[in-house]
Amino acid sequence: MGSPPAPVTPPGDASTGAPGARRTGTRRALAYLVSEYPTLSHTFIESEVEALRARGVEVHTFSVRPTAEEQHRSTRSRREAARTTVLLGRERLAGLPRTGVASLRRPRTLAAGARLAARSGPSGARNKLWQCFYLAEALVLLEEMRRRDLRHLHVHFANNGADIARLVVAMGRAQDGPGSGWRWTMSMHGPTEFEFVDTFDLPAKVRSADAVACISDFCKGQLMRHTSPEHWSKLGLVRMSVDVERFADRSGERAARPNTPLRVLFVGRLVPEKGPSVLLDAVAALRRGPEPLDVQVRVVGAGPLAGELALQAQRQGTADVVELVGPVANEALPDHYAWADVFCLPSFAEGVPVVLMEALATALPVITTAVAGIPELVRDGVEGWVITSGDVRALEVALRTAAAASSVERTEMGRRGRQHVAEEFDPDLNARRLVHVLRTSGWDAPPSEVQPRA
Repeated sequence: MGSPPAPVTPPGDASTGAPGARRTGTRRALAYLVSEYPTLSHTFIESEVEALRARGVEVHTFSVRPTAEEQHRSTRSRREAARTTVLLGRERLAGLPRTGVASLRRPRTLAAGARLAARSGPSGARNKLWQCFYLAEALVLLEEMRRRDLRHLHVHFANNGADIARLVVAMGRAQDGPGSGWRWTMSMHGPTEFEFVDTFDLPAKVRSADAVACISDFCKGQLMRHTSPEHWSKLGLVRMSVDVERFADRSGERAARPNTPLRVLFVGRLVPEKGPSVLLDAVAALRRGPEPLDVQVRVVGAGPLAGELALQAQRQGTADVVELVGPVANEALPDHYAWADVFCLPSFAEGVPVVLMEALATALPVITTAVAGIPELVRDGVEGWVITSGDVRALEVALRTAAAASSVERTEMGRRGRQHVAEEFDPDLNARRLVHVLRTSGWDAPPSEVQPRA
């Protein structure tokens, strides 16, 4: 995992491939940094990287921390893990003293990073200590990017990856000059960053970034809320995506089976913000009411609530109809979507959930909540049912409505969802959108023509 991949030269590239030399010509390369990559919950990043590479972009992936083998359940994830460089991997940590000594020979570079680290993030000794760690990790990445002749760094989320990215670029510019091509961009998701704006140092990161890809109009609006108008031009819309070929239309299988019991599927991390306990409450209410509903529930995913959900089902007398499957590989998900009659994600907080896109891609109608960017994906009564978050009664009604709908009605709703995903959440479309955002930052311009944004 720690061994860097050999540089990949896209077709028509005039670059030499020699590390350490500034390349000219049409080479389109960038480094991708994620706090943990690849993981089950970040398969959308794998899809994005795959789509960029398909468009001839040379993508070098980096992960701050190593990821566990259990996160690599698909062929693609295992392939990505093998070609990803881990900053805190054994090889990199072993070389940290050498990196530190080398940085002392470039005092201007180190000073630029130290100054930025000192004024970044919340006040307090603990937070400043974390910035020291980020500076050490940034030095490792800076050295590796210089070795591979990479100058553009893209990150997902405004977390430690973004802290490291702005330090890398600040030190690169200090050493090579403001027109040397060092820049960084960020994909913003939410909702955590919007709840803890100061903790994530969000406004400062948006100001520092050369461009920001927002996964929804809601996300873009939140960043506009926290920054001044002079930075709004760097905000672009790049949606997460799903391959509708991998998640094929399975409506024919659903239509061929009996209309009862209603099969309900939940896929996601078993954490409070996803609302799985609300789903179990609604199922319990459906089973004990004056008109009990014949329902089966399948919960796919792992997380801290797994044990609590099992106890909840036993306590409510629904253990016979609630199946806790645990985590599964992304490659196995289509069969779970095919099993279901309706997909349910009663979240309290979200960005734009990829599992909703996957479910819709298989022409499965969904029940979800009107939070953050979800209404941009699911329209009430069109692709599914959109309810108020935390409202068990509303979820109970939505489930009864889905059960009362004929297979034809559910099929039509699901197919509208598949069409919407295919048109707006397509990997190639959003790879092109991301390339456009990258270009607004000066990504593929000759270094001498690139000046960092204010």
